[in-house]
Amino acid sequence: MRKYDKSIVLIICYYGKFPWYFPYFLHSCKYNPSVKFLIFTDLVYDKDVPENVTFIKKSLKEIEALIYKKTGLAVQIEFPYKLCDLRPAYGVVFADLINGYDFWGYCDIDVIFGKIRNFMKNDVLQHYDVISPRRGYLYGPFTMFRNTPKINVLYKRSEDYEKVFKTAKHYCFDETNFAYDPFISGVPPEKIQTEIESMTHVVKKLNNQQYIRAYFDFHVIDGLPGYLKWVKGVLTYKDKVEAMLYHLVRLKEIYKPKRIGTMPQTLRISRTGIHA
Repeated sequence: MRKYDKSIVLIICYYGKFPWYFPYFLHSCKYNPSVKFLIFTDLVYDKDVPENVTFIKKSLKEIEALIYKKTGLAVQIEFPYKLCDLRPAYGVVFADLINGYDFWGYCDIDVIFGKIRNFMKNDVLQHYDVISPRRGYLYGPFTMFRNTPKINVLYKRSEDYEKVFKTAKHYCFDETNFAYDPFISGVPPEKIQTEIESMTHVVKKLNNQQYIRAYFDFHVIDGLPGYLKWVKGVLTYKDKVEAMLYHLVRLKEIYKPKRIGTMPQTLRISRTGIHA
């Protein structure tokens, strides 16, 4: 295995039923052996699991208790999607398990990864503290943070973080509080008025103040573009443009395979489905 200067661990908290695309997610994790994945869940997965993926059994109530223990905030998780608001604090909440890693991050499971390290290269990890593979804003399906005390508490820089944590409402705190368009358009964060100050507000402001170094680029594919090919971990569009991940957010709504067999080394992703 190739040696890398910086180690990476990605954290997932998932509750509910494993969706049809979960085997594809795990299969793509397998082809990123230098990245560690920690999946907190109350479910049992009885199929093959890649060596770099670890399941950790915890109930939602146990997660709530752990967040309170680590942050002092009594959070309300009435539905699992609320966890997205809490993800910026994972560096504090799961500090004991990520100790020793240079970077921690979170990701969704409705993604098929390409080669993460082809984009999260040594020079990027050396220079930047917060990394988003999406231009304009922190990307919920994948964002990484340098594992240091300074960076792990950036969520506290939001003037609204206690409100976000203590109420059951979902605020899209980890991204933009739903203000995607102005951030993508490059509007300065202090001019983007939202109900709560999101993590993108925080990171953009602190980056402008040179308190941190934030990275935003375009390494992902969303929507229904078609013409995607995944070959032994490498994801490309029209055989020309390599991508770090494909987000199935729209495909999963229109496609559900009747049966998923052994995972192949080649996948073709059209506008209507995934094919071997």
